[in-house]
Amino acid sequence: MQAVDINKICVVGAGNMGHQIAMLAAIHGYKVGCADSNPEQLKQADDFAAKYLPERIAKGRLTEEQAAAARKNLLFTTSLDEAAEDADFAIEAATEKLDLKKSIFNRLDQLTPPHAILTTNSSFLVSSLLAGATGRPEKVCNMHFFNPALAMKCVEVVKGPHTAEETAQLTMELARKLGKEPVLLKKEIYGFLVNRILASICEEALYLLETGVASPEDIDSAVVNALGHPLGPFRLMDLTGIDLSYHITMERYRATGKAEDKPSPTIVEKYVKGEWGLKSGKGFYDYNQ
Repeated sequence: MQAVDINKICVVGAGNMGHQIAMLAAIHGYKVGCADSNPEQLKQADDFAAKYLPERIAKGRLTEEQAAAARKNLLFTTSLDEAAEDADFAIEAATEKLDLKKSIFNRLDQLTPPHAILTTNSSFLVSSLLAGATGRPEKVCNMHFFNPALAMKCVEVVKGPHTAEETAQLTMELARKLGKEPVLLKKEIYGFLVNRILASICEEALYLLETGVASPEDIDSAVVNALGHPLGPFRLMDLTGIDLSYHITMERYRATGKAEDKPSPTIVEKYVKGEWGLKSGKGFYDYNQ
């Protein structure tokens, strides 16, 4: 199979990343089935589509015809069977929990045609942890989009030891067809490229906060105005979700058993309080003011 043969894409998970990936693919002319077991999550995704497309028309980024075609291409459903039927390519964008992702990949392997490529949008978990849940490990890899997926240009394609070269190259080409600038990792490494760098920055920022050196506001200001980053680490954690930071770090800790891999006390406290950042209205910053 080549990229030109891809007609339908299945997206699993209608959260912030999933529904944006689904919208991106629909705008670029692909039929998209986006599945989620949570009806409320699907309603929020559908509401986003109803708001986003008219905004793009108003800004001159889409014609009314293009927006109508994108909306027609996009199906939000609680049925994974329906979303995966006849899909040529699947992108899993569920919560960063290994057991959940394994079960999804097992279902996708059963529901999609034998030629379909199965990818994970995971920002940390490598696809070799998931490939064994399928009967097609050579067709499994990471395809990691960045938040917000509709705007960020980079996509990390990670080739595991099980991944066929054809699979990696097809995934790279699909990313280009979606208007992205993909980068290829020739082998798996925890955290990939970008998040390994970001994790070090966020870890140091949390250390500076927890030892009383500076406030989140001042640390963010220094990173933006001295290093030229568009967002400081605390604004970034609020944007991507403190719950995501917690789950990713906990998965790492479960895998290694090393105390230094545990989430920081601040991340644990905010996770328990439900202060997950922008999505909950409060994180390191208060968004309800």
